[in-house]
Order: sequence, then structure tokens, then C-alpha cells
Amino acid sequence: MTPPDHITAQDDGLTARLTRITDPFDPRIADYRDVRDRDLKGRAGLFMAEGAVVMRDMARSARFAFESVLIAQNRVPAMAAWIAALPDAVPVYVAEGTVMDAIAGFAIHRGILALARRGEPLEPGILLEEAPADALVVACFGITNHDNLGGIFRNAAAFGAAAILLDPQCCDPLYRKALRVSVGAAARVPFARLGPGPGDAGNACTLLCNHGFEPLALSPRGTLTLAEAASHYQGRRALLLGSEGPGLAPDLIAAATSVRIDMAGDFDSLNVATTSGIALYALTRQPGD
Repeated sequence: MTPPDHITAQDDGLTARLTRITDPFDPRIADYRDVRDRDLKGRAGLFMAEGAVVMRDMARSARFAFESVLIAQNRVPAMAAWIAALPDAVPVYVAEGTVMDAIAGFAIHRGILALARRGEPLEPGILLEEAPADALVVACFGITNHDNLGGIFRNAAAFGAAAILLDPQCCDPLYRKALRVSVGAAARVPFARLGPGPGDAGNACTLLCNHGFEPLALSPRGTLTLAEAASHYQGRRALLLGSEGPGLAPDLIAAATSVRIDMAGDFDSLNVATTSGIALYALTRQPGD
């Protein structure tokens, strides 16, 4: 007979055993309690993911491993096959919506959370070396807003960017909100953090050039229009994006080819995530498109 604290879900012949949680203070789900506070404090090599789309993208990546899953009872039927495909060692906890909200500390509208392990950081040089001959990569500098960084990752995935490089000041793309805004793209697009040494942010253009990438720095005062840059530069290219307001540092712009997006009048205040989408679209068009 099935123990009273377990239930069974079945979808297309796949069966997954789910552990029912009825007490928000059950020690088995301690990692999910007060999610926002824990997000801010960090998780020592782990991160929290939210939403079915994000979970499915993460499941396709060999870089991340699920530690456990917490799902609302009403989401089980739609996610049953996905749950069944998880490794047997991954605990899957299920709770009624009110209990799940009490655990997390806020209403979990998407109804599914997972704790996952980050995996080994990727090296910028190796990521660039292994990129295709016609690869387009994105390099971000000082992007500290999680919505903006998530949007950049989403656009990078949509337009087939091979990788994203982040300087030390950029926020964490695996922070729950950034990952959610990226619609799982932060788990799909390979990324590496620029750090101390030959590949640090100050030498980013040198690193890119050494691997055959033409750095294209977006600036309101760029010497080339986006259309001109897209037409002139083929092969390996890197799109450099800075934070809203300060933008890219002068030394980065000086070391790259500066590119502008012409706007009406003297208005130059495009959101950086929107800017990335416009630029990536233009740089990935084929002649005649």
C-alpha cells in the first residue's frame, strides 16, 4: 500500500513518486523557505529556478544538475512526464498552493521551484576558442539589473548568439528573477565570467581579438551605424554592451569599433535589453534580408 505521505503521478506510462508536504516548516523543504531572502544571501554553489519553461530548458543542459524540486499539486499533471524523467536521486516535493506559498514567502504563480547546482564555471578563452567560425558573442559590462540581463540572455538565445561574457560587475544570470526573465535562456546560452588575469574586463577587447572576434561597441556616438557594421563585418564578431547611463568605459570603446543606433532627434535612451535585441537582429541578417 502507498505510504500516506506519498502520491503517484502518471503521464504517458511514466511514473514519478512525489513526496507530499503539508507543513511549511517540514525540514525536508528547508532550502525553499523564504526564497527571496535566500536569493539575496546566495546559496553556496546552488541556485533557485522557477517556472516550467525554465525547468525544461535546464533539463536539456548538461551543465546543471537538479538537487530537488518543489511543485504545486495543481501543476503535477502537466509536468508529470518531465518529473518522471528526472534522476531517481532527485527528491520531488508536492504541496497544495497555500502551503507552497507559505514555504516560499510569496505567491508562486508558476507553481514550480527547483534547487540546482551551478556546475563548473566556464573559461572565457576556451568558450571563445570553441565558438564557430562565424560566431556572434555578447560581452556585457556593468549590467547590474536582473531584468536587463535576463532580457539580454533571452535575445541572445533568440538570435543564436554563441556565448555571453560577463564582467565582474554584472549581476548573476542564474539569480531566480534573471533566469525567469530570460525564459530559461540563461541555462541555454553558455556564459563565462571575465576575471583577474589575461581575460579580465580591462583586456576584454584583446581577449576577443586574440580569438579572431571583431569587438563592436555600442555607443550613442559610434562612428559606424549599425547597418554599416552589419554589412562590413562578417565572421567572428562580439557585441559589447554597457550599463544604462554610464554605458561602456571609454577605453573599451577606444579598443573596439564603435557602433551607434540612430534615433529620432537627440534621444539616446534605449533600454539596454531592447538595444541588444535590435543589434543582434541586425548583425544576424544575411545580405538581402
